[in-house]
Amino acid sequence: MQEYDEHAEAIILVKASPQFGKNHGETVCCAGVSLDGHWLRLYPVTFRTLDQASQFGRWDRIRFKCRKPQNDQRPESRRVDHQSIEVIGSLKQSERQNFLSRLEVTSINAVKEKGGSLALLRPKNPVFSIERKDDAEVEEERARNKAFAAQPDMFTAAAAIIPYEPCPYRFKYRYETDDGTREGTCQDWETDATFFRWSKHYGEKKALEYMRRVFGEEYPQKGMAFAMGTHSVYPDTWLINGVIRLDEIIQQSLDF
Repeated sequence: MQEYDEHAEAIILVKASPQFGKNHGETVCCAGVSLDGHWLRLYPVTFRTLDQASQFGRWDRIRFKCRKPQNDQRPESRRVDHQSIEVIGSLKQSERQNFLSRLEVTSINAVKEKGGSLALLRPKNPVFSIERKDDAEVEEERARNKAFAAQPDMFTAAAAIIPYEPCPYRFKYRYETDDGTREGTCQDWETDATFFRWSKHYGEKKALEYMRRVFGEEYPQKGMAFAMGTHSVYPDTWLINGVIRLDEIIQQSLDF
């Protein structure tokens, strides 16, 4: 077995919605930025089986062991030693703008030409929309999640976790870039989690109203960015893996 020969630290920006596969069960594709400003894609992470102290969120600083994968040629990708993950701090809100300013782009094509597969895109004129999934589609997702959740995974011998409840809605953006107009569905776990949290407190109708106001009005008005990433099987397909509230950078960013 190939050793995990790298030690790395990163500020987490992306925690995509859980996916399911035969090899690893329920996994989450995560991405972050190293302290010297380089993207890292972390996979596989069976997030819900991590110890409570190791369960990280956006802006957390984590330390881990990793290696370059054999079956993923994207330069930012790293195979993570699941048990080595530890949260060692978080990026203060006052530090976020300057930390991310060096990463901002307005063209996906420019990133592709340099061989990159992750990007922090500043969209122009983003338009938010909500699309309800068919009941049959939601039920199919629920059944699949239940089947995978019942299987032991390679990282833990603990009892099966509670199946992940699929979101009954798709949250989408249509937006402009230097390359033209694009459209995509949010793959961000935090977006789905926000809907579920508000639904629990306010009911589904009110939660959808809040989603439209916050993601459709407040974020575009105050400033936002998309953490974009390519699909492992379809390298020309770029996904919205993270939706981040981020003010426009007005002053020159500070050097670290």
